[in-house]
Amino acid sequence: MQNQTGSPLLVRAFVLIALLWLIIPVLIVIPMSFSSARFLAFPPPGWSLRWYQAFLGSPEWMAAARTSLIVAVAASLIATVIGTAAAYALNMSQSKLVRSLQVVLLLPLVVPVVITAVGVFLVYAKVGLIATMTGLVLANVMLGMPYVITSVLVGLRKFDPTQEMVARSLGMNRWRAFFTVVLPQIRPSVVTGTLFAFISALDETIVALFISGGENQTLTKRMFTALRDEIDPTIAAISTLLTGVSFILVLLVAANARTRK
Repeated sequence: MQNQTGSPLLVRAFVLIALLWLIIPVLIVIPMSFSSARFLAFPPPGWSLRWYQAFLGSPEWMAAARTSLIVAVAASLIATVIGTAAAYALNMSQSKLVRSLQVVLLLPLVVPVVITAVGVFLVYAKVGLIATMTGLVLANVMLGMPYVITSVLVGLRKFDPTQEMVARSLGMNRWRAFFTVVLPQIRPSVVTGTLFAFISALDETIVALFISGGENQTLTKRMFTALRDEIDPTIAAISTLLTGVSFILVLLVAANARTRK
């Protein structure tokens, strides 16, 4: 009995320690973003919003933020369309060849992102997509599609396919049956995949370091460059804002998962 009661306590303690280990860096960055000091310091000697003002009032930072937002929105929407279509095909097909494509489509989650970034850079260098908005969007579509495919597949496997068959037997073609019968029932899964693809594109750093630049420099790329030149609390302010946006989106994903139930 002692072993049975002690084991859950050990598991909970381990989980609590792991969570604290992950959260502590965020809890340190947030106070530093409100620091009145010229350089990063913890604990802050005073409190100020000057670094948020420095971020919001800087044309360079705003241009980078605008680029990241455009890339994240465009990439998540395109990844949602392609990923949903791919998940639908994978779920409907009985061919082993088609089902084996799922492994290929999920490779961006398995392959180390540095290797992916090098491969994307070499391809883009040959076709002239380095430092272009098109190149950034396409790269993030590739990175975001696995999230959409995984999420939509979960929704499709909970969906009763006989409903679509009935709709088609009543005269609907496959296209109309999907949008009328299937999509409304898997919408929470599609929304979840879209949100995760958006978060992935907004926070992506490694690939951006290789292929973004000039006028099409993402926020994460500019943050990395700024860390080499001068470390000031503006970086902490931007990190806090990105963390807040990601946290809100994760809450939306959790709320969306509840509606699915």
